[in-house]
Amino acid sequence: MFILASDTVVTTSASGLNFGPILMGMLGGLALFLFGIDRMSMALKLIAGDRLRQILAKLTTNRFTGAAAGAAVTSIIQSSSVTTVLVVGFISAGLMNLSQSIGIIMGANIGTTMTAQIIAFKVTHYALFIIAVGFSLSFFVKRERVRHYGKMIMGLGLVFYGMQLMSDGAKPLQSYAPFINMMKNMNAPLLGITFGAIFTALLQSSSATTGIVIVLASQGLLPLDAGIALIFGANIGTCFTAWLASIGKSVDAKRAVTVHILFNLAGVLVWFMFIPELTNVVQQISPQADELDGVARLSAETPRQIANAHSVFNVTNTFLFIWFVGPIGKLVIRIIPDRPSTGAEESQPKYLDPDLLSTPALALDAVRLELSRMGTRVKKVTNEALEAVTSGTAEDMRQLWKMDSRVDTIHGFILAYLNDLSRGNLEKSQSDLLHRYLASSNYMENIADMVETNLMEIGRARLRSDLIISDATIKLLNHFHQEVSLRVSQSIDALITNNHTTAKKVIGAKPIISQLSAEAEEHLSRRFSADEPQRMVAFRLETEMIEYLKRMYYFAKRIAKIVDLNPSKKIMGVPDSD
Repeated sequence: MFILASDTVVTTSASGLNFGPILMGMLGGLALFLFGIDRMSMALKLIAGDRLRQILAKLTTNRFTGAAAGAAVTSIIQSSSVTTVLVVGFISAGLMNLSQSIGIIMGANIGTTMTAQIIAFKVTHYALFIIAVGFSLSFFVKRERVRHYGKMIMGLGLVFYGMQLMSDGAKPLQSYAPFINMMKNMNAPLLGITFGAIFTALLQSSSATTGIVIVLASQGLLPLDAGIALIFGANIGTCFTAWLASIGKSVDAKRAVTVHILFNLAGVLVWFMFIPELTNVVQQISPQADELDGVARLSAETPRQIANAHSVFNVTNTFLFIWFVGPIGKLVIRIIPDRPSTGAEESQPKYLDPDLLSTPALALDAVRLELSRMGTRVKKVTNEALEAVTSGTAEDMRQLWKMDSRVDTIHGFILAYLNDLSRGNLEKSQSDLLHRYLASSNYMENIADMVETNLMEIGRARLRSDLIISDATIKLLNHFHQEVSLRVSQSIDALITNNHTTAKKVIGAKPIISQLSAEAEEHLSRRFSADEPQRMVAFRLETEMIEYLKRMYYFAKRIAKIVDLNPSKKIMGVPDSD
């Protein structure tokens, strides 16, 4: 039974209640609350930097460390959706399998409980002081990292101040009979879960629902079991946000979101019949206010009890379901099978998610993964170029052009993404890496363009003139081309894996390239006077081929030099492959 006081319940009629101040307090407080969460999250992302990727990359050896990594990262960035996006990129890159990702997604749910635990602290009276401290650190201190901490503290203060405004706004409802009756009805688990799910889906923020639930509980307006039902509903409602984010995304993204949905739904179904038992558990483990009675006691105890219920719910669910990651993975694959790739998808970015722009370290890692995709196509274009140019058909030329056009398209997306990222708040190391990735992307695109603009034109000229290049010349050019292709491939691999040893091999290959080039030029000089039809035209085209192959190596060497710029440093969480 819902009890407002030990003796008499005082109610206010609808005509005697001024809803204007209530709405202003609740809505204004909610706005400040969400703004504070956003500010705090952004600051934490900047503070954490590339450690976020390191945590996920290193702690995924098994399902348990994966869950710990997911909880840790989500506690830092306070966004399970960002964690999920990062996981999707890792799966696609082959850095982890679906089973490992399931552990991380489960752990991310534990990480989200930190928000409830933070806002359950009764420090709202110090909110303005916390804001003042955060403001002072963020505006008057020159050191960048301290400024980030200041923004985090100010965001936390705004969260508490928003809570205070909502709490003050809700006070008149303590004596408003219709609202009291509605809260009594929330004791029905199904109604509470449904309301919590719909409310969270509309706000697209489980943190907002959690905040409002704790505010109502702190006013004595919400009993514990009703609050638990609403929190269960929030866990379901937050799946709607993830589902919206997956629309139009890759199969991997849809699978990750499906894991999130199945996990949250299953967790609620498991606990649905045990809300009274969960209520008793959290009452036993939470601080008691035995010296108080009625509304005062309810107000003192319930916020922490709700926060603890949220934590027990998610921790227990993770422990229960983490043993079944294999079957869950198989089920998700059956629900969302692989789909055949299309040319349109090949030309679209796979990792450049705008949601990551607020976390520069993760955004830069997404760029690295996209550069890997671009590099794969550059390698393919480079490897197939000479055969198409020296002996291929017009159709071979067309296919080569199609491959290069995809390189150009991805390059454009990378440039646009880096431009958006550059406008954010980057640390010096992040800014340096951005410019290195920008230059590398340009050099890779230059290599591909060398094929499309120059070598392909030679091939078309060969077809127009009906030239036949001699077997001896083709053999020599092939040898030269293989060496250049090798160095292009090595330079791209060195960039993606931050392998300084491989980068040095590319740089050190200059004498080999020079020797092969000289041998090819000497061969052409000997054949200059050969009695062959259109010998002068053939000589010009063959000489140009050698020159363009040398330029391709030049761009590969530039990429390698970018990698070797500072061998003592690791690239934003990417371990050295030396």
